[in-house]
Amino acid sequence: MVGVGRNLAPDTGTGAELYVVNGHAPRHLDRNIALVGRVIDGIEALTSLPRGTGTLGFYEQPGERRVITAVRAGAPKRWQSLKTDSAAFAAYADARANRRDSFFNRPAGGADICNVPVPVRAAP
Repeated sequence: MVGVGRNLAPDTGTGAELYVVNGHAPRHLDRNIALVGRVIDGIEALTSLPRGTGTLGFYEQPGERRVITAVRAGAPKRWQSLKTDSAAFAAYADARANRRDSFFNRPAGGADICNVPVPVRAAP
């Protein structure tokens, strides 16, 4: 996901600073950050960047920083997404929220939105 950088107060983000969450999604981000987009293609270019030496991988030293010269919103490819009002999406969301394999004794009963990304694929 693409989030808006902010200070502690939730209304301090201006959109001038954006970041991409490039790890495991369930980080208690729902209802805590403003999301403005989702990376569906090219994440490998971002995840290949080295992490900084600071907390959470922030760049502490100027020599650690990498300049990103361009980001394109709205890819030139055409994409299809699973309709969120379909029975197939309802079954998918239920499966994400309530794992039923032998490890889980009790289903969670729900999932935050970051745990149920809408499936997408390149259009034929």
